Amino acid sequence: MPVTTVDTTTALVLVDLQNLVVGLPTRPYTGREVVARAVELADAFREHGAPVVLVRLTGGVDRPDASPGRTEVPRPPGALPAGWDVIVDDLAGHPGDILVTKRTWSAFHGTDLDLRLRRRGVTQVVLAGITTSIGVESTARAAYDHGYHVTLVTDAIADRDEEVHHHSMERIFPLLGERGSTAEIIDLLARTRASSAAGTRSG
Repeated sequence: MPVTTVDTTTALVLVDLQNLVVGLPTRPYTGREVVARAVELADAFREHGAPVVLVRLTGGVDRPDASPGRTEVPRPPGALPAGWDVIVDDLAGHPGDILVTKRTWSAFHGTDLDLRLRRRGVTQVVLAGITTSIGVESTARAAYDHGYHVTLVTDAIADRDEEVHHHSMERIFPLLGERGSTAEIIDLLARTRASSAAGTRSG
């Protein structure tokens, strides 16, 4: 079922589109494909005066603020390359964007994202990024728990495991919100803004 509504108070939240993450092998879309569609979305949101949030993951297992819990999958050893946590150039450089730095999977945990959205009156978040089952899904769950309308961009989200991607996309995301393509969301955004402007003029 396609996305039905883009609120007049909607923010675009792009998860972990940073140098190291975008360079990972992902499916069903490559990192560059996800970034290209994220750029389309970000340009449209900026054009309509809607907030664009760039979320980046930083830190490391050797830092005191890293998640300390034991896991069955060992964390990768060694230092990460310089600049690994920098937002990709295609999306960076817009002073009006909101930059959120996180140290765990969710963009809401331990950050001021919720506060910054509520101060702007945001009621809906449109999510895209990498990876589907980790950063994007964790952020979608948290957004749902915080009471936001959640929309997932189906062709601007990717994972390292395609089976896991489809599980999140088909089984989890419909429970948290609505799904739509980049083109559908941009079209709805434009129609919502046009309708709002027409209402303002007539009032």
